[in-house]
Amino acid sequence: MSDPAQPAPATQVASNAKRRQQLTLLGGAVAIGVVGYGAWWLAFDSHYVETDDAYVGAETAQVTALSPGPVAKIFVSETQAVKAGDPLVIIDDADARIAVAQAEAALGQAERKVKGYFASDTALAGQFEARQADVARADAQITAAKADVERARVDLSRRQALVSQGAVSGDELTAAQNRFANAQAALNAAQAVRAQALASRDAALGSREANTVLISGASVGENPEVLAARARLEAARLSLARTVVRAPVDGVVARKSVQVGQQVAVGAPMMAVVPVREAYVDANFKEVQLKKVVPGQPVVLTSDLYGGGVKFHGKVKGLAGGSGSAFSLIPAQNASGNWIKVVQRVPVRITLDPADLAKHPLRVGLSMKAKIDVAK
Repeated sequence: MSDPAQPAPATQVASNAKRRQQLTLLGGAVAIGVVGYGAWWLAFDSHYVETDDAYVGAETAQVTALSPGPVAKIFVSETQAVKAGDPLVIIDDADARIAVAQAEAALGQAERKVKGYFASDTALAGQFEARQADVARADAQITAAKADVERARVDLSRRQALVSQGAVSGDELTAAQNRFANAQAALNAAQAVRAQALASRDAALGSREANTVLISGASVGENPEVLAARARLEAARLSLARTVVRAPVDGVVARKSVQVGQQVAVGAPMMAVVPVREAYVDANFKEVQLKKVVPGQPVVLTSDLYGGGVKFHGKVKGLAGGSGSAFSLIPAQNASGNWIKVVQRVPVRITLDPADLAKHPLRVGLSMKAKIDVAK
């Protein structure tokens, strides 16, 4: 007699067949799913690389003092939006105005001085001509003195020849000798006068040439002394203009650290302006994802701020020159004995569509998700 607790052989066979059929269907479904996913990955998903290790950045403009002095007025506050050229801070300009006045006076003085050079050129030319005339007059005096010496010498020679015959007295001979000596002295004096006239002429010529060097090749306005004075005036005016500190770019004020009455020096940081409409994204992709990434490829991004419903569009601008760890403060020493391989990440700079940024503004440091189409 059979045990009623044991299933009938026919029922057990049917149960096993049903189980095998279910397993076959399940295996078929899994296989179809794997094949479908593989086909989908090959056709679509393999064309993309993505990461959620991405953050918003911007070329932040540092606002520094370009002119020293106490802060007189501040027009902006933290988080305030500004346009390029908007006044941010005014520095007391009393010292700068005095410097401008001094530079203007120095320019006027330089122009008058150079005009004096031009006026002196005419005077020095006349002085040179006068010294040249003195030389000519000295030459004439030397010629006359030489003639007097020659006459006195001939007269003396005659007297000396007649002395032995007693035709000339001693007094006459002495007088002839005195006349010769006086003529010779007059010649020496005329020659000295000519030497002095030549020296005066050369001095006048040197003075004129020195003055000509100061004015040659340029008008009063183009003279180097005037140009230097004008440059100092422009520098003073520039320093005065810089007492009004203006926004270098459109953006949002951040890191404001200046207060009214604070004495600032040239180069002292006062605040930063973040150009949020020129924001970009630095996406840190794994090194194994970068084989096909090249500049110009399209990128779709989402922000944790707005959620997945808001898509940002951009393009790959370029890849960094090294991994993040290579430029860290303390780079990894992979030559140590306890080396463990770690997959490195390389920053990829992505530019964003300005229209997207205008509709949905971003802030520096926000988290993003980036997906690059490497098939294009």
